[in-house]
Amino acid sequence: MLYDCGESINPEVDVGQAEGAFVFGLGYWLSEHFIRDASTGQLLTKNTWEYKPPSAHDIPMDFRVSLLKNAPNPLGILRSKAVGEPPLCMSCSALFAIKRAIENARSEISQDTPFSLHAPATVDVAQTDCLVNEDNFTL
Repeated sequence: MLYDCGESINPEVDVGQAEGAFVFGLGYWLSEHFIRDASTGQLLTKNTWEYKPPSAHDIPMDFRVSLLKNAPNPLGILRSKAVGEPPLCMSCSALFAIKRAIENARSEISQDTPFSLHAPATVDVAQTDCLVNEDNFTL
């Protein structure tokens, strides 16, 4: 990820903020699914058995973050820019990648009809959207 944070006050902190925001977004788009009781509204996903926020194991092993050089913000404090929110927004790229993968899986079985992919795109949602059927497998 090439990130424009203006003139960085502390590059190590800014890289960490960008990484953290992106991984936070990965959880939002891919795994953090809230389930509520339809009649009472009570939250049913109260712990990590059912609710899956990202953990240290969810961070990509090869995750390169670089800060854009020579891009000061003349109106910002010490010529810096916001660090956490923009990488969070960039994490939606993972959702778009999964949508493209599902489209390719559907086209392989001649089922390339339009569909909506809603967040979070959990593993079970992606598998269902791929239209996986045992008849499509050959041994």
